Amino acid sequence: MKKLSARRRHPLAALVVLLLALACTGGLYAVFAPADKAQADETAQSLTIEEGKKLYTVGCASCHGTGGQGTSDGPSLVGVGAAAVDFQVSTGRMPAATSQGAQVPRKKNIYSQAEIDQLAAYIASLGAGPAVPTEEQYGPEGADAAKGGELFRNNCAQCHNFTGKGGALTHGKYAPSLEGVAPKHIYEAMLTGPQNMPSFPDTTLSEQNKKDVIAYLNAVNGEETESPGGLSLGGLGPVSEGLFAWVFGLGALIAVAVWVAARTAKAKKS
Repeated sequence: MKKLSARRRHPLAALVVLLLALACTGGLYAVFAPADKAQADETAQSLTIEEGKKLYTVGCASCHGTGGQGTSDGPSLVGVGAAAVDFQVSTGRMPAATSQGAQVPRKKNIYSQAEIDQLAAYIASLGAGPAVPTEEQYGPEGADAAKGGELFRNNCAQCHNFTGKGGALTHGKYAPSLEGVAPKHIYEAMLTGPQNMPSFPDTTLSEQNKKDVIAYLNAVNGEETESPGGLSLGGLGPVSEGLFAWVFGLGALIAVAVWVAARTAKAKKS
């Protein structure tokens, strides 16, 4: 007993007890803290979805149905994903105007980014779909603009023009200009295929491929980019170039012909 009592009064006994207490506290925190954090995250997500549902009921349900199932005035939103919502609402295409043309144009959006995130969370809760991309996915780091140019010319130039200036389609529809469009929205458009555009999921166009395409568009539409061929004529391709050649080229030939004829006639008189 005397030996046990001496050990308890050992100078290091207090330090040992303190270390054991810290170890127990750390172990208990490791066991219970993750569950509390997960529960807090789940609660926050539920609140975000609930707020998104309120916004949806006011601004979207009249066309897309109370549960996103779609109506005769708007398609179903089940399974379109958060990326489609972020693109359509951030670019002002949704909510659409009551009267519009062959397709919904881009306009100023009426929601804040926080409200768009809430709407996207609610729509995503209706069915699995593409998520909003991160900056790492569409950022310029590791992108190959030359490869992106090749991909763009093979998959996109037929509608958007080889420099992304846009172009006309059938029945009054058009491919919009990509100049000044945020990289995030270009990525989302490729991922979801809005309106007349086909979708390019990762199985068709990989995440790296999308990053490369965005890098190419940033390169050709940058503020300091100069046309290597001189005057770009709007970058619209053979139509504007052909018109320019027809008007000014043929006009110059006619002018030369008239000048030669006038000189010939004058020489004969003299």
